[in-house]
Amino acid sequence: MDENVFEKGLELFILQTALIGSIVSGMVVLFLSIVQSYAKSINNILSLKLHSEVWRISTILFIDIFLVITVIIGFLLLNPDGMADIKIAMPFYPIATILFAISLVLRIFYNGHNTTDPNFLKSLWIIFFANIFNIIGYSFIMKAPSGEYLTKHPSKFWTFIKSYLVSNGSMEGLEFSQVTFYVCFPILIAVFIWGFKSAIRELKIKNIA
Repeated sequence: MDENVFEKGLELFILQTALIGSIVSGMVVLFLSIVQSYAKSINNILSLKLHSEVWRISTILFIDIFLVITVIIGFLLLNPDGMADIKIAMPFYPIATILFAISLVLRIFYNGHNTTDPNFLKSLWIIFFANIFNIIGYSFIMKAPSGEYLTKHPSKFWTFIKSYLVSNGSMEGLEFSQVTFYVCFPILIAVFIWGFKSAIRELKIKNIA
């Protein structure tokens, strides 16, 4: 086997696995976010204050760490080359990445990790809809019926899905993925800028205090 072919195949495997991993990571974020009452009940059981504080901080950090991983992978895959190489659901996965990035900013810089703060519910709803986009994208687009199946069982609906909404499914899919990139990438950058400005604001407030 040609070494270049092997390296390219390995690269595609890693990218596709990372994509699926980010979808799973987003689901973990949602699960950990909606079981906060359960986490609090465990926190109340812990007798030592140190143990209680460690548990409370851990439940927050786990969510944010998985959220950071989800956003970073989404950012790394949101480019013309990546979308042409691997199977990505258009425009569902890029939109989900933007939503996860927004929820991350809310959690880190706007007290969205605090269950008593209104931004917690906002962040939770955003995470929920991000997962809905990913679930639809994965189940209906990335896992659409194969070409062999459609040859035996023709379907205009599934043919349209595979032709236009799978990033590397056809020339139409590649063109639509480019349009998605032109729209979604600037929005994602704007969210990053918002997060950076929020971080600078927090630093200024702490320096003044």
